[in-house]
Amino acid sequence: MKRIAPLEVTVMYGGNSAERQVSLASGAAVAEALASLGHRVHRLDVNGDHWRLPPGTEVVFLALHGTYGEDGTVQRQLDDLGVPYTGCGAEASRLAFDKVLTKERCLQAAVPTPRFTVLHRPQEDWPAGWAPPVVLKPARQGSSVGLEFVDRDGDFAPALARALQHGSEVVLEERIRGRELTVGVLDGEALPVVEIRPRGGAYDFYHKYTKGATDYLVPAPLTTEVTRRVQEVGLAAFRAVGARDYARVDVMLGAGDQPWVLEINTLPGMTATSLLPQAAAQSGYDFPTLCQKMLELALRRSKGGTT
Repeated sequence: MKRIAPLEVTVMYGGNSAERQVSLASGAAVAEALASLGHRVHRLDVNGDHWRLPPGTEVVFLALHGTYGEDGTVQRQLDDLGVPYTGCGAEASRLAFDKVLTKERCLQAAVPTPRFTVLHRPQEDWPAGWAPPVVLKPARQGSSVGLEFVDRDGDFAPALARALQHGSEVVLEERIRGRELTVGVLDGEALPVVEIRPRGGAYDFYHKYTKGATDYLVPAPLTTEVTRRVQEVGLAAFRAVGARDYARVDVMLGAGDQPWVLEINTLPGMTATSLLPQAAAQSGYDFPTLCQKMLELALRRSKGGTT
């Protein structure tokens, strides 16, 4: 890959969301990788919306996760400033961060996603037509924050109350039993599929961020045909929300090897061992090269190229 000239890059990370610690790790890893390539890197830990970019910033690398950083808010502010930034634009970020809007866009585009309904308040009774097993997810959180698995009738009300602590809307979703996969998209192409195998229990916040709690198989041990189908579904979901540059699409592989899209992560974890970088490494991108590729995509837009 052709090396671009050294740039004044500001890495925005941290923030005040429930995913702050994850974002701090992403930002530190990205800043170190970009500095190793000769870029002049400024680190900006975002605390609220009263921040200023360092003078001379040519491009922003977004390593924020969760609310404010991933929901389109900071993207709109950077658009107003006219500063190029990595990742999806404001509208695609808003859509992808909202699980309800994502699923609606998937349905409109005929992308398979599990059956769902939306709940707004604690209630004792199940919604009509629903029974366990189901999954409860706050509509606008990431990193499995507030995720609840309900396998028995009596667990529903307390699980819903816990999920509602993380937002005013909760998605009640049919639980698909099968293999948990994720497919990264980079510059319009699907990366190798990753299989996620928690060591006991479900892939919740604990299993995501506890060392040794989950095994990751890269590339996933799937047939060529199933791999192709999963990648196609991931690309279709990516396009359904108008994403650009890169993202990671979480997929369940259910009965009959049917892939089901769960959600889209527009600013996925960015350490060398995060899932998108692991998949990119299988396609020949070491971590610094991947970070540089993301900068190049942002600069291509700022020079009037394709989005």
